[in-house]
Amino acid sequence: MLFTNPCATRAPYPAELRALLCMARARESGRWLAHWPRIARTATPLRDLPDLAADLRIARFSVKDESARSPLGSFKVLGAPVALVREIARRHPDVDSARVLLGHTADRLAGFTVISATDGNHGRALAAAAHDAGCQCVIVLHAEVEAEREQAIAVHGARLVRIAGDYDESVREAARLAAANGWQVVSDTSYPGYEVVPRDVMQGYGIIAAEVIEQVSARPGEAWDFSHVFLQGGVGGLAAGIVSYLWEYQGVRRPHTVVVEPRQADCLLQSAIRGRASRASGSVDSVMAGLACGETSPLAWKFLETGVDHFMTVGDEQAVAAMRVLARGSDRDVPIVAGESGVAGLAALRALRRDAALSEEAGLDVNSRVLIINTEGDTAPAMYARLVGESGDSVRTRQGAWLRASRRS
Repeated sequence: MLFTNPCATRAPYPAELRALLCMARARESGRWLAHWPRIARTATPLRDLPDLAADLRIARFSVKDESARSPLGSFKVLGAPVALVREIARRHPDVDSARVLLGHTADRLAGFTVISATDGNHGRALAAAAHDAGCQCVIVLHAEVEAEREQAIAVHGARLVRIAGDYDESVREAARLAAANGWQVVSDTSYPGYEVVPRDVMQGYGIIAAEVIEQVSARPGEAWDFSHVFLQGGVGGLAAGIVSYLWEYQGVRRPHTVVVEPRQADCLLQSAIRGRASRASGSVDSVMAGLACGETSPLAWKFLETGVDHFMTVGDEQAVAAMRVLARGSDRDVPIVAGESGVAGLAALRALRRDAALSEEAGLDVNSRVLIINTEGDTAPAMYARLVGESGDSVRTRQGAWLRASRRS
């Protein structure tokens, strides 16, 4: 389903939103994370896939590949760790924020515990950051979180709590445990009375947009020229972090933005229909585990309500097909390991280009230049291999061979 947002605007970036999320704080977050050994020293790749662009009948198709950001496998290392550093700095204003994740303030944090709910990647990033900073971490997992995602969190020393409900119930349980024990919630979704930390998480995601702008500008004779950006939904945090940065950077010339969700976890689309932060209409269970969220973040909605042009849903089968397309590659397209949630943008774009009326509604044509964000690699390796029919390691081997051949040619 595609819904055209009647509230979308091309006005300059509003001052009230800049007070919450801005380019300067996103760049500051990037400088802090640059010292963390778990983060790549260079920007993640921005890959152009010309054969796929031709197949989609558009001028350019580009993938910002966050699977290469960190051994932790996803963009979430830009959110929870930044929020943790900012929370520690609020409690200890004299600390050097760039050294927190190196353990230089661990002696002050022995009695400090952070907690969050997760579908997998956010909790993994928070657990790793807490371990390196020297504080304690509790992660609440809902019933649908797979065992291999649980194990990936546990190796970082976090205490794990399982509940029988869904993601939204795990968010409420994390808040309850925090209140009962004096712990600090570090969540990527907001709720009444809890906005400061989710703001910090979203601010970290702006690093992705900053890198894309720098990467495109570094190409000879080019400047930022994407006409469309497709972004994952979930509670809205990633989309808000990137939309806010691009909106501030480009103002009234901001790109056409499409936010994509699983068909059964459509809380953002429902929010756009109703004109307020709302719940999903379905069960929320989806193979796109990172996007299987039932409640919109009210803070994120402040940015999406007028900064997004379209909201769209896709089916699980469309996501799996998109995973296989990126893994396959071609003579001119490098193979890419993209997880279930990482391909939402491509799944939506493929569906739109197969329907002339929907393409026209979304403003897509042969001149369109489209950017998607691959937000994760094979963070659940067994599931990835089962869905794609090939392991992530095998795809990475083919990717390496493709890149070596490309450099020789």
